[in-house]
Amino acid sequence: MTPVPSTDARGHEAVLAVPAVALLVTDPRATYVDATFGRGGHARLILERLAPTGRLLAFDRDPEAVATAADIRDPRLHIEHTAFSRLGETLAALGVTSVQGVLLDIGVSSPQIDTAERGFSLRSDGPLDMRMDTSRGETAAQWLARASIDELTGVIRSYGEERFASSIAKAIVARRETGRPVSTTGDLAALVAGAIPRKSRTDGAQHPATRTFQAVRIHINQELEELALALEQSVQVLATGGRLVVISFHSLEDRIVKRFIDVHAHPDRAAPGTRALPLRASELPAPRLAGIARVRADDAEVAVNPRARSAVMRVAERTAAAWPGAAR
Repeated sequence: MTPVPSTDARGHEAVLAVPAVALLVTDPRATYVDATFGRGGHARLILERLAPTGRLLAFDRDPEAVATAADIRDPRLHIEHTAFSRLGETLAALGVTSVQGVLLDIGVSSPQIDTAERGFSLRSDGPLDMRMDTSRGETAAQWLARASIDELTGVIRSYGEERFASSIAKAIVARRETGRPVSTTGDLAALVAGAIPRKSRTDGAQHPATRTFQAVRIHINQELEELALALEQSVQVLATGGRLVVISFHSLEDRIVKRFIDVHAHPDRAAPGTRALPLRASELPAPRLAGIARVRADDAEVAVNPRARSAVMRVAERTAAAWPGAAR
């Protein structure tokens, strides 16, 4: 099967849409969650596969994304303006105790990048916002205007894996001490580029500020913390045989997903002392997940949608084993 991007009414392409939905939807009559609606590319394909009695619950913390759901006139679709880290409580409020599948398409969406006013792109000058939910929280400009050198260095190094994090942090603080803190994407991109030695710019295809932009965005939106919470809550509501499908776009995210699936597919490895003790198979913790697939975009999809090049999709299936602390 060749992955063909699903395109919404505005021409935005959902990455790995066909294989993601094929692996997600195992019972067309059941209820599913698209926890990262975006512009509805995955949601449209899910709805195509659902029976008339099927149901799709969609979440997104971006008000603009939620507004676009009005373009899909399908009574089987219900959308909530909320972060996927609140998946459990949101489903509970809707009276939903179990679902057959959860899809998470992690990270910033193409429409967010393409809109200069959102502040995600370093190639189009705009306000330094970077919030996925523009209705709340601190903007990137506000954080950069108050964060200490140590805090800036830690974020840029940890979330951007940037070896010049200290130099960049010092440049940001020095700039704001002149009374002109960075306030636009163009400001930040130029400042970061100036803080990195030219001889160290080994990748001509990547702007020298790319890693810093990634780091600031992840911090402002608490993306890794949100992901960890969403994974835990997603599996807690999965029915036996239900699928968790996660698409990530950089190693920090994929590492969290891979580790989460591994821990619950092989709980004996995580159990204290089990490696040192000779145990019968019946005494080992039962796996709560089974790894199903790891999928990358093929050349055909990458040619149509270059953003798919870095995407990694991991799929796991819920077993019948009880979740720790939860009744099943």
